[in-house]
Amino acid sequence: MKKKQVPMMAALFIAFMVAWAPKAAAMHITEGILPASWAGIWFLVVAPFVFMGLRELRIRSARSIHFKPLIGLTGAAVFVISCMPIPVPVVGATAHPCGVGLAAILVGPTITALIASVALTLQALFLAHGGLSTLGANTLSMGVIGGFSGYAVFHLGKRLGAGTWASAFAAGLIANWATYSGTALFMALALARNGEWFSMFLAIMAAFAPTQIPLGVLEGFITAGAYSFIMRRRPEVADMDRMGVAT
Repeated sequence: MKKKQVPMMAALFIAFMVAWAPKAAAMHITEGILPASWAGIWFLVVAPFVFMGLRELRIRSARSIHFKPLIGLTGAAVFVISCMPIPVPVVGATAHPCGVGLAAILVGPTITALIASVALTLQALFLAHGGLSTLGANTLSMGVIGGFSGYAVFHLGKRLGAGTWASAFAAGLIANWATYSGTALFMALALARNGEWFSMFLAIMAAFAPTQIPLGVLEGFITAGAYSFIMRRRPEVADMDRMGVAT
């Protein structure tokens, strides 16, 4: 395949995935599931992370002209990967890969929170996935909890000598599971009656488990394979990550 054909093929693939994504099934936490008070709380909690992501994006883009294209590709990957839902009707949400583990180890966790917020907003507006009222909770679970968990696990694995492939696998796996743990917690806190939030949390986790456990493993393999490929072809991406840590 000629190099000039690669962007066109990538665009066609993304367009196909967007068209293929089921429009009838809501993704992430569904619109209207959370009471207004809880939805507002999660917006307030996640807002500083998104603003930090904007600040870091500006700083790192000024240091390298290659950083914005990397952000664009990473954002497209997160958008497409998280457009593959498996409905879990019992809890009013869906199970799906997230892509934030890969994003976090490529561009850092704060920018991952920003990327997740953009992807989730587009999905809510144009694909009827998730919702605008639940955007704060969904961004917090996927972009912050998932992104920071994956980033921490990746660098912990590297420090312990686990190797790049194993560390990236663990990052994808843990980021996925952490995202759904956060989703389950937010829903349990909002929907539990008489303070029985923990039993509600366990019930929601049990509902997610049959789909999310294997999906987490699959995302681990996807993350490890994608990161290894990128490092072989574009090893300078690792320098961009270290540049962000320095800030």
